[in-house]
Amino acid sequence: MGLDPVDLTKEFVGIKSVSRWSNAEISDLVEERMKTCGFEVERLSFTDQNGELKVSLVGKKGEGKGGIGFFSHTDTVPGQEQDWDAYQGIVEGDKLYGRGSCDMKGPLACTMIAAASVSAAQLKHPIIIVATADEEVGGKGAHQVTHESEILESIRPEFGVVAEPTSLTPVYSHKGSAHIVVTAHGEAAHTSTGLGQSANFLIAPFLAEMAELAKEIKHDERFLNHEYNPPSNGFNMVITDYDTKQNVSAARSTCHICFRTMPNDHSEALVEELVNKARGYGYEVTSSMSKPYYLDPENAVVQLASKFTGGKKPETVPYGTDAIHLKEKVDIVVLGPGSIARAHTVGEYVEIPQLYEAVNIYTKMIHEVCL
Repeated sequence: MGLDPVDLTKEFVGIKSVSRWSNAEISDLVEERMKTCGFEVERLSFTDQNGELKVSLVGKKGEGKGGIGFFSHTDTVPGQEQDWDAYQGIVEGDKLYGRGSCDMKGPLACTMIAAASVSAAQLKHPIIIVATADEEVGGKGAHQVTHESEILESIRPEFGVVAEPTSLTPVYSHKGSAHIVVTAHGEAAHTSTGLGQSANFLIAPFLAEMAELAKEIKHDERFLNHEYNPPSNGFNMVITDYDTKQNVSAARSTCHICFRTMPNDHSEALVEELVNKARGYGYEVTSSMSKPYYLDPENAVVQLASKFTGGKKPETVPYGTDAIHLKEKVDIVVLGPGSIARAHTVGEYVEIPQLYEAVNIYTKMIHEVCL
């Protein structure tokens, strides 16, 4: 292929692909590079709620069933480029800086270069490379790949790797999420008239209850799982009255409640409790919840990852990945270069030695499974 992981990561970082906008440009480049690596590429797409075209790619090398699949995403959070050179792919010392360098254009580059190291003729079992859209905003790309990809369905890889940054430590489980949206409706009016009814005052009693509940949840064993660090669910609340001015009574006030779900943590009961409290006040309320991703740490793919990372003990992480969707088709370990602590930050970077080590690990996994 003629590229190393630093060069390819820089190339990918140089194309802005914030989730709010279309990822077609970066997908075109990734598809071109996949084909250079000898992959047959399936292209899936949808138009999001903003009218933006979103593209996910499924590349296949080799014939038959089983083998190994590597899963990444091409979208990023906003670059905050007013504060740094987010899209230049700058190398300083042993770090490569740029939005997506860590999460997760660097990991994607590593999977592609590892797959390029073997020819289709060498393979007894196939390799799949997947690059999804919109992981950062709900994972609709991974959902589409899971349910619509003919390649994924026909091959059903025996082993799956989501290459999110884990500092190259195998991860067998991550938390899910719950989201409750509560809206109180008032009546807008100029405050001098005394005619309005502020939605902020209407929702205030519920907010006070949530503040007390947040204190309790942090220490209530029903909502903790000590297999994770931290063991708590990160219960959080964000409030908006839609930029109502100080001399206007708010027509709407909305509270977004979010927390992370874990196995055996009474998440469903907690969501039901919050929804019932909100409805008891007469508020408008909606809720959604995704379950955590959990794979037995003794599973073959977790042990494979541990073997080629020097026997590292598999761990859990508090953040989410596309594994929550892809688990319907393949057992997955999360394993990638870079630290999640650097993802989404101003000055995001990936450590260059980890890029090379990731290529080495992924190549060994391919040799073990597919040759």
